[in-house]
Amino acid sequence: MNGERKPALLVVEDDEGLQRQLRWAYEDYEVLTAGDRAAAIAIVRAEEPAVVTLDLGLPPDPDGVSEGFAALEEILALRPDAKVIVASGHGARESALRAIASGAYDFYQKPVDIDQLGLIVRRAFQLHGIEAENKRLEARAGEGGTVLGTMITAAPDMQKVARTIERVANTGVSVLLLGASGTGKELLARGLHEASARRERAFVAINCAAIPENLLEAELFGYEKGAFTGAIKTTEGKIELAQGGTLFLDEVGDIPLPLQVKLLRFLQERVIERIGGRRPIPVDTRIVCATHRNLEDMIAKGSFRDDLYYRIAEIPVRIPSLAERPGDAALLAKHFLQRFAREMNPQVKGLSPAALAALDRHDWPGNVRELENRLKRAVIMAEGKLVTPEDLDLAGGEDDFPVNLKAAREAADRKAIVRALARAENNISAAAKLLGISRPTLYDLLKQYDLQPA
Repeated sequence: MNGERKPALLVVEDDEGLQRQLRWAYEDYEVLTAGDRAAAIAIVRAEEPAVVTLDLGLPPDPDGVSEGFAALEEILALRPDAKVIVASGHGARESALRAIASGAYDFYQKPVDIDQLGLIVRRAFQLHGIEAENKRLEARAGEGGTVLGTMITAAPDMQKVARTIERVANTGVSVLLLGASGTGKELLARGLHEASARRERAFVAINCAAIPENLLEAELFGYEKGAFTGAIKTTEGKIELAQGGTLFLDEVGDIPLPLQVKLLRFLQERVIERIGGRRPIPVDTRIVCATHRNLEDMIAKGSFRDDLYYRIAEIPVRIPSLAERPGDAALLAKHFLQRFAREMNPQVKGLSPAALAALDRHDWPGNVRELENRLKRAVIMAEGKLVTPEDLDLAGGEDDFPVNLKAAREAADRKAIVRALARAENNISAAAKLLGISRPTLYDLLKQYDLQPA
């Protein structure tokens, strides 16, 4: 198994011949054996096996079940998540009911059928793995810290995005990341790569909007020597450079139509031809795409191919803006401050309360990239130990968010209504639709809060 430790299976059985038989039969596991309760408990403490097969008839009560049930109780007290499969030939039905009621995963009646018991053991390991993964994801969601290795967030919507990325990382489905500039699309693409089986191979990123149209094909597919003026040697493109790994195509909506055809052919056939080449080259590269554009609108206008869209967007993932991620501005600001202070101005130790309030009030049109740039400038410019709103070039003042719950709700309502009216250009019907309420309800709220469309 590539040098990795096999899953630990503890066999608690006083029959040494059966111990040897089970050790031989379950070669996919690291089989640990114990002949009595004391030895079993010592192994559980030291090795923490995920699955245990437990014979209820253990010495000094080999003809009864008292010692086996005592072992079951102790094992589950030490490892509540362990899957214990109990086996006995003594009063099988009564023992089975009692064992399951005591927390056992399953029951098996002797004499042992190796194949049937092996199936139960395999299912137990699968269930234990699923439960462990769910606990890990739930713990991450509640940390308000890093997800996908390096992404920092406390926002439920962003944590949901990270969990989606983790779930699809080891599948072959295509992922399209949708979000405004600066929301962290490349960071998520890199996180997907690191969570996949391709993590040991290259991660290559290219911004399709930053490369002139006449050069983009050469960047992606490479070219042969002499293919055009200046092609003095054969050069691999980004797709080949990411062989076995992941190629991240940022701003895929900026790829011109003729090149979309060639990209589609690669995605369908997994072969490329360099510019000036005649030989098809097989390439095993995973493509992850991202864009801030509305590709469906572009398809309707004829500027993006619908067949390419369906190839790259099997799993579309919308990335919320920083303004839609409550608490993340302050969390990320503290992270950036620590990093920049260490590099540029060690006397800076934190953010003032007024600075935190200013961060919370700002709408962040430039998203995380804007936040990072403001923190870098603030750390350089700060004269004291705490960064101020002035250092951040943000409006200062006290935090005017109301503590009273009723007032807080009214403030939130006012802000949402004003924003909806602005986005809907003061069209009441459109604003009501954005807010998810009826027109009469919106009219009532406008009257209640003494608001008038501009």
